[in-house]
Amino acid sequence: MKAFSITDIGERRRINQDYVFCSESAVGKLPNLFIVADGMGGHNAGDYASRFCVEYFKQKIEESDLVSPIASIEAAIRETNDVLRSKAEEQSELEGMGTTFVAATIFDHEMYVANVGDSRLYVISNEMRQITEDHSLVEAMVKNGELDRNEARIHPNKNIITRAIGVNEKVEPDFFEVTLKEGDTVLMCSDGLTNMLEDETIERIIRENDDPKNAADTLVKYANQNGGKDNIAIIIIKV
Repeated sequence: MKAFSITDIGERRRINQDYVFCSESAVGKLPNLFIVADGMGGHNAGDYASRFCVEYFKQKIEESDLVSPIASIEAAIRETNDVLRSKAEEQSELEGMGTTFVAATIFDHEMYVANVGDSRLYVISNEMRQITEDHSLVEAMVKNGELDRNEARIHPNKNIITRAIGVNEKVEPDFFEVTLKEGDTVLMCSDGLTNMLEDETIERIIRENDDPKNAADTLVKYANQNGGKDNIAIIIIKV
């Protein structure tokens, strides 16, 4: 396995509210751990939310005695949600903060994924598949038949998310289990990438750049050239 992570402030934002964690070595009982978080909130609240959640979640995973990866990840997400909400109640400048959160760990060729919000995880194999489902207003509209997928990309409310860590008293992550094959590539990213580049362009760049660092650097360059309207977070894992 070979992995690389990067965040970039983009061309329009003054603060980078995206945060990543990328470890090919063990974290607690997990053999590896990869996280992308995209914070939201005024001033520094979004930056605080994403950074705090990733670091606190990692600490909870390190302390966990649970053997099941799903159980340990779920427990850590729920506790992280509770503590972040407490922080917001204690400090008025942090009120209303929250963050998306997508985490993955790979045991041999089985990948376990947890997702809250609209940051994404893809697997590029024979084709490029989005594994996670966006918790967003436009995704709900697509599912209800009110929008088609192309309209959703340019909809004015595309940035409204329906789930995030820190927003509600209870957080409901989605979980996925994916069997990986040798040669597969995993992409985790914030919407600062997917709002700037079509999936077809992302797939082409990844296939043209076998080295994860080269692929990630190229994706950031093209996202910024296309407008760079948001922070960009990327993790690329070669199986």
